[in-house]
Amino acid sequence: MGIFNSINIAATGMSAQRLRNDVIANNMANVSTTRTPEGGPFRRSRVIMRPAAEGPVWRSPFLPESMDSGIGKGVRVLEVQKDYATETRFVLDPTHPDAIKTGPRQGYVEMPNVDIVTEMTDMIAASRSYEANASIIDGAKAMFQQALNIGSR
Repeated sequence: MGIFNSINIAATGMSAQRLRNDVIANNMANVSTTRTPEGGPFRRSRVIMRPAAEGPVWRSPFLPESMDSGIGKGVRVLEVQKDYATETRFVLDPTHPDAIKTGPRQGYVEMPNVDIVTEMTDMIAASRSYEANASIIDGAKAMFQQALNIGSR
């Protein structure tokens, strides 16, 4: 395991969480968007992440293979996926230009499936994750500095 692996792993986490925060901000900005180029209301997006390396990359020489889970190479964003599983909501507003003109839902407007409370909760989690990865980098830098100080004595 190289000296900068912990920084590289934390950097992948920071990059992924920054993208996650950007996607959440986009969701919140489109909470009232009833018409998109694809047709229909805006659909909430979410970031799908996976480990950067499947399975262990490095094994500890001190642990038996059955106990050693190995060390990964961080995280990678697999895709940004639209949420079609969550239902949209309908709001009665007959004066809205996108209101349904005929049928049982006449006068209702189909609104995005974005829930502000869920988005804020996700944003807090992404921000804390980003901060945790930044703390890992700060800790690694402090350890490197101490190692240099010991070596220069």
